[in-house]
Amino acid sequence: MIGVIMRYGGDTVEIRVDDSEVVFRTTKFGGQFTNIKGLRLSKSGVIKEFPDLKNNPDWRNLACMRFRKKMKKMKSEEDRINYIIKDLSKFGYVPLYLQKKGNRPIKI
Repeated sequence: MIGVIMRYGGDTVEIRVDDSEVVFRTTKFGGQFTNIKGLRLSKSGVIKEFPDLKNNPDWRNLACMRFRKKMKKMKSEEDRINYIIKDLSKFGYVPLYLQKKGNRPIKI
């Protein structure tokens, strides 16, 4: 299990990767972890990543499915968390701490 704590504006976001399962938690939602389906996705953000979903009425489900498929294709938890950090950094998320296998968080 690898986790990362990131800041986005005034919110703190925690992301955990356990094998190919990725869960998210923010200070807004009372500290409960949720998978990609539980997140509020921006349609404009999804369209930037997947332009073919622009006119698809089922864009949200297809984007979630593609995210999960992409995570399963990656070889290790380390690859998955590095991809997530790199991808979210483009949208203004700032990585603060990295935690591996329950050890103390390390400042990034």
